[in-house]
Amino acid sequence: MTATTVLFVCIHNAGRSQMAAGFLRELAPDIRVLSAGSIPADQINPTAVEAMAEVGIDIAGQQPKLLSTEAVKESDVVITMGCGDACPFFPGKRYEDWKLDDPAGQGIEPVRVIRDEIRGRIEGLIASLHPRS
Repeated sequence: MTATTVLFVCIHNAGRSQMAAGFLRELAPDIRVLSAGSIPADQINPTAVEAMAEVGIDIAGQQPKLLSTEAVKESDVVITMGCGDACPFFPGKRYEDWKLDDPAGQGIEPVRVIRDEIRGRIEGLIASLHPRS
């Protein structure tokens, strides 16, 4: 049996999608995690890196990646965060769109709020992928 693959997509792949990927990797190591952006930034948002480090998750080594059709095809679950029509759609995939504020240009306090909201959504996602018997 192959592992479930989850793809997180946002515009720049520098904040929201990277924080979500970091939480899912940490909280559910049996799930394969991908993240990408429709217009990737040059680097991860340093405030997102700082906010995640505060909860013991290091995303500093991640690099924004360009969203590819292949990444969507190989994913079971695709979670978008504001990328709109740039996200390819394939039948048979589970799609969710998480409405989250963009941490770009924000200070640490609002990014902590976004981080904590993402963590709650990740916990819900894990529960839906690992239903209790």
